[in-house]
Amino acid sequence: MLSLQDRLNVRIDPAWIGAGQRFLRAAFVESAEALEHHGWKWWKKQTIDLPQVQMELIDILHFYLSHTLVQAGGSPEQAAALVTRDLQGSGQITLDGQAFDLASLDVPGLLELIGGLAVCGRASYETLQATMTACALSWDEAFKQYISKNMLNIFRQDNGYKAGTYIKMWNGEEDNVVLARLMAGMDAQAPDFADRLYAGLVTEYAAATVPQS
Repeated sequence: MLSLQDRLNVRIDPAWIGAGQRFLRAAFVESAEALEHHGWKWWKKQTIDLPQVQMELIDILHFYLSHTLVQAGGSPEQAAALVTRDLQGSGQITLDGQAFDLASLDVPGLLELIGGLAVCGRASYETLQATMTACALSWDEAFKQYISKNMLNIFRQDNGYKAGTYIKMWNGEEDNVVLARLMAGMDAQAPDFADRLYAGLVTEYAAATVPQS
């Protein structure tokens, strides 16, 4: 995932490691969006949209990985060591002098903690993992979702997303929907999963953008 994150970020900015981007600011925004999908308003009835919450957690993972790669000077190996060390924590996170027991927090509390840490310039994979567990998102499923979203993001960049020329609706389907359809017919554990997914996007996009006679 770290190598793929670097591949995506290089597409956007070849010098991204030293560009000073605020990846944890983005993680903070995603945590707030996840909170909205989960529901937090005690004064009205709300229904948890779990797939959307999971999707926001995957987006947080994207920004966490980018932040960690910057910390590691662009080395995926050193970044992986930092991630592993973080995940071997004690189950308690201290923020602003207060200790939080991750196992005792509900999902809104965990999302608030992710946001609070991000505002303070801190990423916590341990907190993210606790939130994933509370949202029925295993690392295997997170890997599958991450790879697929990463491939779509790379495809978007390769086809004019930053320039504003990318077409997001493909024959009446949003690209996310096409992505989900392609994923359903593939083995996420296969070594060539990412490459096959990208090739499928290329084929679908070409068919959707051929000028009509």
